[in-house]
Amino acid sequence: MKILIHGINFAPELTGIGKYTGEMVAYLVKRGHQVRMITTPPYYPQWIVLPGYSGWRYQKENSDNLRVIRCPLWVPKNPGGMKRLLHHLSFSFSSLPVLAGQLGWKPDWILSIAPSIMNAPFDLLYSRLTGTRSWLHVQDFEIDAAFDLGMLKRNSFVSGFACTFEKVVFPGFDVVSTISTRMFDLAIQKGVPEKRMVYFTNWVDTDLIYPLDAMSPLRSELGISDETFIVLYAGNMGQKQGLSGLVEVARHLESGEKDILFVFCGAGSMLETIKADCAALTNVRFIPLQPLDKLNSLLNMADLHVLPQSENVADLVLPSKLSGMLASGRPVVATAKEGTQLYEIVSQVGIVVPPGDPLALSQAVREVAANSSLRAESGEASRKCAEMQFSKKKILFEFEGHLRQRANY
Repeated sequence: MKILIHGINFAPELTGIGKYTGEMVAYLVKRGHQVRMITTPPYYPQWIVLPGYSGWRYQKENSDNLRVIRCPLWVPKNPGGMKRLLHHLSFSFSSLPVLAGQLGWKPDWILSIAPSIMNAPFDLLYSRLTGTRSWLHVQDFEIDAAFDLGMLKRNSFVSGFACTFEKVVFPGFDVVSTISTRMFDLAIQKGVPEKRMVYFTNWVDTDLIYPLDAMSPLRSELGISDETFIVLYAGNMGQKQGLSGLVEVARHLESGEKDILFVFCGAGSMLETIKADCAALTNVRFIPLQPLDKLNSLLNMADLHVLPQSENVADLVLPSKLSGMLASGRPVVATAKEGTQLYEIVSQVGIVVPPGDPLALSQAVREVAANSSLRAESGEASRKCAEMQFSKKKILFEFEGHLRQRANY
């Protein structure tokens, strides 16, 4: 098949949507499909364009069956509210002439990746002009999340326009997919016929991420003793992650639990704020994003993975980092409301506490740290869950099957 993909995040970004879009494209190319990717220079989660790329000019990359066109992008230092809106708009308009340049290619599919939903109207227009089948893949409901996190105000012209925009755009696609069952239901509420919906969750490569029999070598590289109990948060540090509560947990446990170390690994818009909040704490350490060849070592370094999440975005996103945590065979503690999909998944293999309750989260950390049997049982259950529900091979094979079947290919 010939597949055109339009999305703001792409490889070589190490986390989030760029990671998954990059792996999806690599799979499709390996399977022999011709793919063209319209995207931006890598910038996430650091919110800085990476060296070797430009935020102000177009760049092309070509390899077997793959053409990548990177478009200019404005990257704000402190994304939020209108700045984030302008950030997405800059890509929508800079990528428009590139999209128009593909009118003669006539692919079998155009895939629009949200975020950014602002690309979707242009992708629909391309679909209508060329007779190409259209697929919208929703990684998170960015508009709903922006309102719930206070980035944009409700009951305003912007909110009214945004709601109308979604109700017009979403049902226009031939296929709409989401990464969680709750998001699946929300898309239907926005007017998408259920027969057009596909459940297409994020995945983990269980051959790349797996439990290590010995201590992670990254511990010794970082000078952390084998006896230290590591509570690891690895991933994006933004507003949706609710990391302020985790700082409170570290502060609460600092004096009474000398052998517990909280390790924050990643980058994001809230990184400097979190660092400042932890400046006086002796049981917290920050390390940068690790390269892919150290990812398994990083995830296996944890004695406990912790997954905080803002209560306001409970079912608007499903944290992509969860599958890697599970695949590492380490126990997981999450903050989630009962009834959300995050709650349903983690409660089967680990511990879930209510969002906004640092004392409950502190007690959960203590409980796991004090009980080696619990850690072993929870870790084994986590690994099985990853293999059963989030296998990369299974999920991408099924996705390709949907592309073929719905295109009558």
